[in-house]
Amino acid sequence: VGLVGLWDVVAFDEVAGISFKDKDGVQIMKDFMASGSFARGRDAIQASASMVFVGNINQPVDTLVKTSHLLAPFPASMIDSAFFDRFHAYIPGWEVPKMRPEFFTNQYGLITDYLAEFMREMRKRNFSDAIDRYFKLGNNLNQRDTIAVRRTVSGLLKLLYPHGVYDKEAVRRCLEYALEARRRVKEQLKKIGGMEFFDVHFSYIDQETRDERFISVPEQGGDKLIADGPLNPGVLHTVATGASGHLGLYRLETQTTAGNGRFNVSGLGSNSGAKEAVKVAFDYFKANLCRVSGLAKAGDHDYHLHAVELHNTGAAKAMTLPSFVALCSGVMQKPVQGQLVVLGDMSLGGSLIPVENLAECLQVAFDSGAKRLLLPMASVRDIATIPGELFAKFQIAFYADPLDAVFKALGVE
Repeated sequence: VGLVGLWDVVAFDEVAGISFKDKDGVQIMKDFMASGSFARGRDAIQASASMVFVGNINQPVDTLVKTSHLLAPFPASMIDSAFFDRFHAYIPGWEVPKMRPEFFTNQYGLITDYLAEFMREMRKRNFSDAIDRYFKLGNNLNQRDTIAVRRTVSGLLKLLYPHGVYDKEAVRRCLEYALEARRRVKEQLKKIGGMEFFDVHFSYIDQETRDERFISVPEQGGDKLIADGPLNPGVLHTVATGASGHLGLYRLETQTTAGNGRFNVSGLGSNSGAKEAVKVAFDYFKANLCRVSGLAKAGDHDYHLHAVELHNTGAAKAMTLPSFVALCSGVMQKPVQGQLVVLGDMSLGGSLIPVENLAECLQVAFDSGAKRLLLPMASVRDIATIPGELFAKFQIAFYADPLDAVFKALGVE
């Protein structure tokens, strides 16, 4: 029956080196992790071993969560959202201190054989119903999430309170850790599998007070990338696909000074496509500023537009329309509306280009702290692809042309 039929836990060390002679190896493992059984010839084999995967990440955590995902060390053959969705928890190894002499005790301990026998005996007990005494899980947890959280809570309670005596705060502590560990898995699945895994905002409800508490993932951050309140004139946020191929949040900062119409760009590196997009925006701005404001003249000012990659995703090409709006905001010295993300793009002639991956763009905007969205009318047909719960998080306005986008971004009717 293999290792899973002989042992309680099967651990894979150095996951980057895992390989399967059988091309169906990953599928067999997926079936076992979901149901506890697998096929061997005509027979269905039942087993109860847990699986643990241990590996190293090769970049700083804050960089990895912005540019890739925490499951990247797995071999390409195992990068499968259905496989990873069967993980109950992702334990942050970077939070675990390296072994040091002072961590060893001078007191009596339990020899490995005894401790292993105790662990095996505790597998027969189930503490997962402890959650129901005090709490209720939030509506973002699907069935697989719920099973994962309950099993993690049960395991933690067995380790900390093997005698079965624990209070509400003990359960709360274990529940919050379990929700964080499972959400860490879902956050990576969202990056790998897209909107199928959009429901990552895990929470629990106190049965007594009816208060709902949301659990975040410490390393994810991002909820305050777009600050509360108004921005300076000429500053706005947009979401686009960067040179890395990943969606990211970008902040465009425009500085307008007295001058004779010179235009400088920074923050785009050597990406010629992104620079060209911003140059097109400036050409359209010079030709159409008189339609935005009868008082402002493009040739009376110098302009410096700086692009900031808030997710380190590389320069993006879909910057023409957001840059045009930023330039208008800067020259008119009127800020865009607070917590606004401008989506969409345009050609030199002013034709609007629909948003690519609209649902994923909304998810990035929401995770970054946006509360308002500006969308091109051309993207209306894609609204059906957005989960209703996500769409309802925003105040959404649609623009019919680039000038309409400027007026609505500035809150001018």
